[in-house]
Amino acid sequence: MLSAQNSVSGTVTDNQNQPLTGVSVYAPELHKGTTTDENGKYELKNLPNGNLRLSFSYVGYSNQNKTIVKLIKENTLDITLVESILEMDEVVVSTPFNKLQSQNVMKIDHESIKTLQQKGTSTLIEGLATIPGVSQISTGTSIGKPVIRGLSGNRVLVYSQGVRIENQQFGDEHGLGLNDAGIESVEVIKGPASLLYGSDALGGVLYFNPEKFADAGSFKANFSQKYFTNTQGSNSSIGLKTSTDNWKFLARGSFNTHSDYKIADGDRVTNSRYNETDFKTGIGYSNSSFSSVLRYNYNKLDIGIPEEGIAGQSSSKDTQFPRQGIFNHLFSLNNVIFFENSKLDVDLGYISNDRSEFEDSNDAALRMKLNTFNYNAKYHFPKFGKIEAILGIQGMHQTNKNSGEEYLIPNATTNDFGVFGTANYEWNNSVLQAGLRFDNRNVTSEAHGILGEEGSFEALDRSFDSFNASLGYKTKLAEPLTLRLNVATGFRAPNLAELTSNGVHEGTNRYEIGNSNLKTEQNIQTDLNLEYKNSHFEFFVNGFYNHVNNYIYTSPTGDVLDNNDVFAYVQDNAKLFGGEAGLHFHPHPLDWLHFETSFETVTGKKDNDDYLPLIPANNWNNTLRTEFNIKNWFKEGYASLNVSSTFDQKNVSGFESASKGYTLVNLGFGGTVKLGKTAFDVNLNGNNLLDKKYIAHLSRLKTDGIPNIGRNIVLGVNFNL
Repeated sequence: MLSAQNSVSGTVTDNQNQPLTGVSVYAPELHKGTTTDENGKYELKNLPNGNLRLSFSYVGYSNQNKTIVKLIKENTLDITLVESILEMDEVVVSTPFNKLQSQNVMKIDHESIKTLQQKGTSTLIEGLATIPGVSQISTGTSIGKPVIRGLSGNRVLVYSQGVRIENQQFGDEHGLGLNDAGIESVEVIKGPASLLYGSDALGGVLYFNPEKFADAGSFKANFSQKYFTNTQGSNSSIGLKTSTDNWKFLARGSFNTHSDYKIADGDRVTNSRYNETDFKTGIGYSNSSFSSVLRYNYNKLDIGIPEEGIAGQSSSKDTQFPRQGIFNHLFSLNNVIFFENSKLDVDLGYISNDRSEFEDSNDAALRMKLNTFNYNAKYHFPKFGKIEAILGIQGMHQTNKNSGEEYLIPNATTNDFGVFGTANYEWNNSVLQAGLRFDNRNVTSEAHGILGEEGSFEALDRSFDSFNASLGYKTKLAEPLTLRLNVATGFRAPNLAELTSNGVHEGTNRYEIGNSNLKTEQNIQTDLNLEYKNSHFEFFVNGFYNHVNNYIYTSPTGDVLDNNDVFAYVQDNAKLFGGEAGLHFHPHPLDWLHFETSFETVTGKKDNDDYLPLIPANNWNNTLRTEFNIKNWFKEGYASLNVSSTFDQKNVSGFESASKGYTLVNLGFGGTVKLGKTAFDVNLNGNNLLDKKYIAHLSRLKTDGIPNIGRNIVLGVNFNL
């Protein structure tokens, strides 16, 4: 490791050679950035030896990602940005080589949280469900579980602050436990990502990038407030951040509170109310040898469980019984150590998830404490010609402890260890990427209770091994036309609930019996992506075929225990197939007009051709959007009309019922208001504007005939103080 006091400077201009002011210049590995001055000039100091990657971004222009090979003491890098009316090309963090989206072998969806918030959704998962191929299993407006191409629960891995989220996600009524305040963007990997992430990434990954630190030498503070008419809900957030050349600090506090949501006829769904407190903070240090960032996220949830349907009408925000209380602590330490021509990434994480369920008093009937330590180290070898290579290890140590009267799962310890290697070879307009991985998971649990009685468990000691591989190819068939082809395997070890369950699971109204002999789920998926892009027209089509061996699901046994039907965990081979297609049209010379449309479909079947449960219905989404400025006082204005049509879902499993289709109309309006030296962002959204009464197929309140949320007007303001 060598010490250095290197710097890079330059000028950013447009293609008319005019300087651009306010361009963001960012070094992702150092969490360090600056902006260009009125002459388009920038400078970053105190940089490491070796290679440095810089990202240049500016609204209305294509992003550029540049790597300076082998920094010297003083480096000059001048950049010309080209105007682009369509989406910006973002750096993808969730894949190993951190390329721009357009350079990546895998098709990754990247959305800024600001864009999702402009759609007026009240929760993070609601916003994610607007991305093609992503849906949610919801319990009212408070609990949402992500679904990627028909796979959900433990088959979708969620990452935040570079750390995998572990929060008892096996449970039907266990939501994400993440707040969108303090999150910059999300990346969605659709398909097996076990090569990079190990067990539970069989169906895909949601990778949340935390908000960036302030530019070096600056101080920023902001306050945002939203109001939701339907739930009389409020969402408040305040944040501040500051940076020197080496040190950086940020903190953000948020509070969310909602009363019972109203359905289309004006009735409220009893006890669907919830309250959320969220706090995020981070401190970082970088010098010429390494970069280190420590982040902490505290999330407290108080969630009512709607069991009465539409009963007592109230706009109170105090939850009734039954309710959930969840305390989540997430610590992450992200480090990059720079050598002369290589680097080492080391990410450490600790999550404490304390989940209680209160049935009829403030004594927890069920209380589970899940403590998880995980680590992830990746060594980036020096570049060899056109080949980049990474070798990595990952692991997790997890304990589950019960302290309530009831036990859903036993006290248990889980240990994971994985080792992987991947390489990227680039030539002309083509890229080839391949990787191999081996994993072991060991699960041990304690015996509990009297065998044969509800809530009793036998001791368990199981070990699961898996080898996985991936191969991806990307090429430009013509200048605007890109082809991607990926084949990857993934795996998922059975979770504790599937192995050990013995009792009535709240909210499912059924007695579930686990199977200690379950095998590992193993899948292979083929993905094809075709993408066409020019300055006024974008088109994409994705197709996938996913075969899953030993797919785990519950099946009725025909028995009845404690007045509940008995369901047992069984396995069968399964297949899922479908895809997404969409286009974005920006007609010339109408620079202010955008039309976007997308269609998504997925079919899931067992090998005997019976349909899988919880498969989302087909959806067709259309958005007409205009962009405008009004003199000098209203900048970056937009207005949008969205029509989202969800089709009938008749392809259902044996214990599901079919669902009718519906069409929702949504309006959006917003921009930046400038009054003298004061500037603030404002957005106004009308969701389900026609007050359509509908029940989503993946709503867990569907069995009780309870509709989803009716009309909701959302007003939001954001002040940069």
